Amino acid sequence: MKKFIFVVILLFSIADASAQVVKGKIVDATTSEPIENAKVFESASEVVAFSDSNGNFEIEIQNISISLEISALGYLSGKYEGVPDSIFTISLIPARENLSEVIVNGALISKTLQSTPAAISILTSGDLQKKDDFNFAQVFNTVPGVYVNQGALNTTKLNIRGIGARSQYSTNRIQAYFNGIPLTTGEGELTLDDFDSEAISKIEIIKGPTSSIFGAGLGGVINMYAGNAEINKTQIGISSQVGSFDTNKKTISASHGTENTSLFASFSDLESDGYRENGSYKRQSGLINANVFTENGNKLSFLGNFTKLKAFIPSSLNENDYLNDPEKAAFTWGSSKGFESYERGLLGISYLHHLSNSLTNLTSIFVNFRDAYEPRPFNILKEERVATGARTKFNLKMDVFELASELSFGAEYYKEWYNMQTFENLYQDFEDRGSVLGILLSNNEQDRSYANFFGQLNLELSKNLNLETGFNVNTTNYSLKDLFVQDEIDQSGDYSFKTVFSPRIGLSYEIEKGKNLYTSISHGFSTPTVEETLTPEGQINTDLKPETGINYEVGFKGNWFNNKLYTEVALYSIQIENLLVAQRISEDQYVGINAGKTNHNGIETTIRYNFDLSSKIKIQSYFNAALNYFEFEEFINRDIDFSGNTLPGVPKSTLNTGFELNYGRNFSIYTNLLAVGEILLNDANSLSTENYQVLDIKARYDFKIVKNLESNISAGINNVLDEKYASSVLPNAVGFGNSAPRYYYPGNPRNYFVGVGLNYVF
Repeated sequence: MKKFIFVVILLFSIADASAQVVKGKIVDATTSEPIENAKVFESASEVVAFSDSNGNFEIEIQNISISLEISALGYLSGKYEGVPDSIFTISLIPARENLSEVIVNGALISKTLQSTPAAISILTSGDLQKKDDFNFAQVFNTVPGVYVNQGALNTTKLNIRGIGARSQYSTNRIQAYFNGIPLTTGEGELTLDDFDSEAISKIEIIKGPTSSIFGAGLGGVINMYAGNAEINKTQIGISSQVGSFDTNKKTISASHGTENTSLFASFSDLESDGYRENGSYKRQSGLINANVFTENGNKLSFLGNFTKLKAFIPSSLNENDYLNDPEKAAFTWGSSKGFESYERGLLGISYLHHLSNSLTNLTSIFVNFRDAYEPRPFNILKEERVATGARTKFNLKMDVFELASELSFGAEYYKEWYNMQTFENLYQDFEDRGSVLGILLSNNEQDRSYANFFGQLNLELSKNLNLETGFNVNTTNYSLKDLFVQDEIDQSGDYSFKTVFSPRIGLSYEIEKGKNLYTSISHGFSTPTVEETLTPEGQINTDLKPETGINYEVGFKGNWFNNKLYTEVALYSIQIENLLVAQRISEDQYVGINAGKTNHNGIETTIRYNFDLSSKIKIQSYFNAALNYFEFEEFINRDIDFSGNTLPGVPKSTLNTGFELNYGRNFSIYTNLLAVGEILLNDANSLSTENYQVLDIKARYDFKIVKNLESNISAGINNVLDEKYASSVLPNAVGFGNSAPRYYYPGNPRNYFVGVGLNYVF
């Protein structure tokens, strides 16, 4: 009997010894962010584990080697086979067809797109691949409610729901971040032309006032994310693309990923002669994105980006030249050979720390700079800008009144030093030499700073009803120091805007699985630029107020037919007060006034339908549209009453539709049709453009040369129908010296491109 008991005990001991606990971590393959609630299966068995908020899970195994299957909402299923280390990492690739289940990372509290009570559009690396590699900004035209005015590769004005449409030459009133680092300057201007589409993994566009999260962003916010390395994979890729107008681009990229590190780097060189005279363009851009993961889900990240650009400026044309000679440059810009050149960089370090199972902190510090030289016909501008800042955010999961909830709170500080000098341009004294530096005309130093304090609370009021509420408190100030002593005008002065409180509240209700209704009310604001605050006499206008707005919105997001069909509809109304109007008082000088109120009412819709024609042929079709009803509620300018008129510079409607056809995993065809409605050109509504349609087509073939060497070839046609249209307009243009006003930037005619790429996996 004793021997029997001994044997039984021995057998149980052996069985117990053979069992072991292994730990794993599940992350997003493109962002390296942890994935929560992923299901872990042992082959041919039930679920054995779920990942926690840090992506971690534990399972008990009987054998040294394991075979696991992993699934998560919004991701392609993954597998893991082999002998695991003490802690191993599994990466899942986002499923493009399940758009509603994509996680929105740019909000204070990450949620799925479908459950977020806001109008948010996601652009993946696959969406960026549908266009040529030359013109990154054009991809934003595929987003309903967003319209891109583009006079050249370096002249882009982007507006969201009509906000920012009155800007003369650049994007403003929109906040933007790259891996959490601010791209928008201290006075609200944004340049997106510098970035290379092949270095970006995802873009999130939050439409409408978002000041409760990001501060001064009346139009919305754009969050961009850099490329990442795949787990346990090292590769290097090179590509080249050539196109019409002697355009060519060369790119090299490399990445190295392990279970604990991710390193991604890319460099691109883009050159073009341009369609128009005085339109040549050259840009070099490099990016490094590095992440180091430690135990407990902590992560240290580094981002660096550098851009060097020189781009000549053909500028806008009057109606006669636009219709009859669109290739020419504006006379003064062609004669002076005007251009802009600059070096621009940004550096940022962030650390994500899990203080406990329920509390995390993400802190980032950054610095960016820009050194620019821009000869214009009326003067030569020299600029130097350096900015630095920090942002910290805490996220706490807890119960409030026995309701599952999450609280996020933190602060952001931004400080910018800006120096601007203008010089006389002597191009008229030196025939055919272009711009020549003359005497100093002005010399100003500006210090700009702002601070944001923010908070957000998400409450699960019931299984199907979620409440999201938050606020932001902003303080903004600047000082101007006039260093030019040759005249009698002293522009020096300090100014602080009143503290702005921006609240937001939203509700999301799941009618049934995969179908959500939402509603939200949010506040936003934008401060004037320093130049807008100056009076014609050069003094600071202390009566000028920030532009403010309230957004009322209702919408629906839903999946149908087993996730084959996805639909979104959003109805919104934005009431803007203290409308900032830039009045042109000379060829190179504007002053700002608060001129009244505008109403921005609109409807946006997104429809995506995926279907399989056969086991190999799959089609992903899409339809995006926006109807805009933007008008002046109260607007009196220079004693002229424009109340009731339509806002100029914005299409009355936009439609973007097309499809992606995939044959197996190797061959793809992309089509895209952009239809733009009438655009009014002035506040009086007496002039307008005609509606237009631009059709683009691209094909791509991927194949393997040898085991570890992959290649791809692509070719496409932009503007297949050779449509004649204005790709950008200058609202309320004014003619000087008896010249006709120059409203129009002609779009490119039909043009072609081809490309080839190689990728080697070590």
